[in-house]
Amino acid sequence: MDHVAVSRLFDYMYWVNHRLLDAADRLSTGELTAEAVTTRNLRATLVHELDVEWSWRLALQGRPIEELGEDVELRPEDYPDLGSIRRHWTRDEEEMRAWLASLTDAQLEQAVTPALSETARPLHQFLLHIVMHAAQQQADAATLLSAAGSSPGELGFLQYLRTAAHA
Repeated sequence: MDHVAVSRLFDYMYWVNHRLLDAADRLSTGELTAEAVTTRNLRATLVHELDVEWSWRLALQGRPIEELGEDVELRPEDYPDLGSIRRHWTRDEEEMRAWLASLTDAQLEQAVTPALSETARPLHQFLLHIVMHAAQQQADAATLLSAAGSSPGELGFLQYLRTAAHA
C-alpha cells in the first residue's frame, strides 16, 4: 500500500470524525452521555475511537507503552463535554497527519512490532487497523446520533469523494 492510498483513507476517516463531532454539537451533555443502544454511549464511543487513534499512533511511532501514562486507555469521564473531546482529537489529528506525511512508501512496507502488538506486520497493516476500527465506532456513533435526532448524514466514501474539497 502506498503513501497516497494511506493518506486518502485517513482523510476519509477524519472527514467522518468531523461530521460526527459537528452532529454531536447539536446535542446536550445529557444526550451525549445518555444510555446507549450500542456498546457505549456517544461520549464513550467518541473517546474510545480517539483513544485507539492516539494510542496506536504513539505505539507505531515506537514510543514505549509506559509513555502512554498510568492508564493506557482514555476514560470518558475525563472528557466532561464535547469541546474537551474535540480539542484532544484536533491535536491528535494534527500529530497523526504530520507523522503520516513524513512516511515513505518503503516505511509503510517495513515490518514493525509496536508496543500494542506481539506480531510484526508491515506498518500499513496497522494503519489500516486504525481506519477499519474507526469505521465500526463511527457507525455506532452515527446510530446514536440518529437516534438522538442529530443524524450526521451520509458518511459513505463516495459521498466524501463528492464533496468539493475532495473532488
